[in-house]
Amino acid sequence: MAMAVAQHRVSTSGSSSINKHLDASGKYVRYTAEQVEALERVYAECPKPSSLRRQQLIRECPILSNIEPKQIKVWFQNRRCREKQRKESSRLQTVNRKLSAMNKLLMEENDRLQKQVSQLVCENGYMRQQLHTVNASATDASCDSVVTTPQHSLRDPNNPAGLLSIAEETLAEFLSKATGTAVDWVQMPGMKPGPDSVGIFAISQSCSGVAARACGLVSLEPTKIAEILKDRPSWLRDCRNLEVFTMFPAGSGGTIELVYTQMFAPTTLAPARDFWTLRYTTTLENGSFVVCERSLSGSGAGPSTAAAAQFVRAEVLPSGYLIRPCEGGGSIIHIVDHLNLEAWNVPEVLRPLYESSKVIAQKMTIAALRYVKQIAQETSGEVVYSMGRQPAVLRTFSQRLSRGFNDAINGFNDDGWSIMNCDGNEDVIIAINSSKSFSCTSNPNNALPFVGGVLCAKASMLLQNVPPAVLVRFLREHRSEWVDFNVDAYTAASLKAGTYAYPGMRPTRFTGSQIIMPLGHTIEHEEILEVIRLEGHSLVQEDAFVSRDIHLLQICSGIDENAVGACSELVFAPIDEMFPDDAPLIPSGFRIIPLESKPSDTKDSLTTNRTLDLTSSLEVGPATNHSSGDVPSSQNSRSVLTIAFQFPFDSSLQDNVATMARQYVRSVISSVQRVAMAISPSGLSMAVGPKLSPGSPEALTLAQWIYQSYSYHIGAELLRSESLGSDSILKNLWQHQDAILCCSLKSLPVFIFANQAGLDMLETTLVSLQDITLDKIFDEPGRKALCSDFAKLMQQGYAYFPAGICMSTMGRHVSYEQAVAWKVLEADESTVHCLAFSFVNWSFV
Repeated sequence: MAMAVAQHRVSTSGSSSINKHLDASGKYVRYTAEQVEALERVYAECPKPSSLRRQQLIRECPILSNIEPKQIKVWFQNRRCREKQRKESSRLQTVNRKLSAMNKLLMEENDRLQKQVSQLVCENGYMRQQLHTVNASATDASCDSVVTTPQHSLRDPNNPAGLLSIAEETLAEFLSKATGTAVDWVQMPGMKPGPDSVGIFAISQSCSGVAARACGLVSLEPTKIAEILKDRPSWLRDCRNLEVFTMFPAGSGGTIELVYTQMFAPTTLAPARDFWTLRYTTTLENGSFVVCERSLSGSGAGPSTAAAAQFVRAEVLPSGYLIRPCEGGGSIIHIVDHLNLEAWNVPEVLRPLYESSKVIAQKMTIAALRYVKQIAQETSGEVVYSMGRQPAVLRTFSQRLSRGFNDAINGFNDDGWSIMNCDGNEDVIIAINSSKSFSCTSNPNNALPFVGGVLCAKASMLLQNVPPAVLVRFLREHRSEWVDFNVDAYTAASLKAGTYAYPGMRPTRFTGSQIIMPLGHTIEHEEILEVIRLEGHSLVQEDAFVSRDIHLLQICSGIDENAVGACSELVFAPIDEMFPDDAPLIPSGFRIIPLESKPSDTKDSLTTNRTLDLTSSLEVGPATNHSSGDVPSSQNSRSVLTIAFQFPFDSSLQDNVATMARQYVRSVISSVQRVAMAISPSGLSMAVGPKLSPGSPEALTLAQWIYQSYSYHIGAELLRSESLGSDSILKNLWQHQDAILCCSLKSLPVFIFANQAGLDMLETTLVSLQDITLDKIFDEPGRKALCSDFAKLMQQGYAYFPAGICMSTMGRHVSYEQAVAWKVLEADESTVHCLAFSFVNWSFV
């Protein structure tokens, strides 16, 4: 009876619905539905416990007046706990679905690997049986890209039947690579699968061309993923243009497209690539969505032969995307990229970029999966950016910076670029674009009315033993070590319509300090978008209170040494301090691409030490002596640095701006070289000391032999200096204006020493010198002259060669007025140690 009375008293509000909640002492307190509803309204408006607004709302609610404040406080605490529990439960359910999908993916990958192992065992047994009877002409065509259908079917875009046959064949080959054993896949180095990884990545071990594969779970629908990936220029920074030439329907709701794609070249040293492909989009019986692609035959095929004049036609072997829907939402995606990039026509030093499956994986396959995951996170609201910018706007800024930088490096004629006249000695290429447009389609009023256009100064160089991530991070964090702030001020001033500050720029003093304001980053922080503010102060009294700060929009990628990335970049462009979404951008910057080491680099570490130690006496430091087995692997690392800086100009100031740009880029190159030497973990300073490898002379001794042998055979002084000591002989030889090189006396002579001018002429480094043979640097007439005079050289000890042409390791032609060769004799003047060459007045053609 007492209980009934108590319930009646609590229910005086007129409701029979009772809710029980725990109080602070652990006892249940009963609330009516109206009270709970009022408390929920207060909580929804003011979830924070210390809010004064909450207290005001409670006082203004009569239905809560008969509840003690302590009990209300406990109710809110319980409410927060229940909300956290619901969120955690939802998160765990999502994680569980993802893990289930990933477990399914791993099981399928395990099944594929087991099939691959079984296939390899069978093939091994068969090869053992047929070892002595196998036909030498038989080859494994599992990865061959040749389409066996008639040639007229491949070339005729008006033959749907023939193209449909090719499409079905492409689909079958692609699926055998994505989920089968058509390619011998191995795990991508440095990319281990796990709960926090973007996906599972693999590269081809042995097949024609280069191939990479990725698979992962993405929280998007299959059609959305296919739409994103087919728009290749939006996510692949190296893609310049993609044009669908022809499209017609195929069976089962599919489509066949003939696609022409142009790719940017990553450096100034090799031409860009293009593709003429068939792309087939269809749906499988199990509901999976497929987009597959392969090249059509014919190097001249495509919408415009003239448009492809600056490109080398490369080949896409059966590749594409397999997208399968998951039960709990999202999709499992398989990506295969299989290419033949025609590496034969690039300089040998760059061929690792075109022959490496790892590079393709980094630039295309991994980038595709990362981009789709980035879009998925942005769609779900997981990504938060600063300065109130939408993710799509910031992503567009990054793409525009990257595209503008690639445009400057490549300098395509159809974009309006042309090379200025140069005399052949120029290490910096100057290109101008008088038709460059800086207007944005969203706001044509922001177009900059430049009368002249834009000038670009660019160069590429080889770096040795310099970690790209460390160098780019240093350039980003220590801008004052290499930049001329007045040049930044000139470019920034030119952004204001009609303002040309050269040659009489307003005097400004820059403090050298910079403020970095981050805007956003990609999901694995491999790329950062940020605004840089450089502090400046006017030196003119009347402008003392006018801000002279410079703002730069900048992307920085590849600064994590442990991350797997295709290259390290620092690209920036002056921007107005108001930072409008459609601001015009004139990007400049640096790109450093690592080159894979040759297998012979480790084996030839003895020769490597010789070439390093020949200049060891030029350095100051403790002596070291590495044995052939102790040479660190980092000593064999090489990378290509590409620099491009753009400058707006008025037509009346073109020559002035060109001179300023050339001098500025040379100054930047010099600064970067100085920084590279300072941060190199295993540069020349690692090999300081006069001791060389066993069997080699000391550095000072070799310099004396070169100097004395020249005087002995030719009767003249090589260095033209009196009372030279052993120390100064080496230093003068190293700094000599003529290119001096020494090669070994072997059946295939290789270079073992070069002074600074010789390294500059060959465009190589001391460590890479031993990879160069004597015959590689001469053209055909030069080789004939060398062969005809070689007997004379060995008989009389020296020989003169007329003016001719030789070739650098980067493929550039080098002219010289005269070359002198002589035998380098050891101290007994009877033993020939090597041959020396001196190229007089050399220059790039």
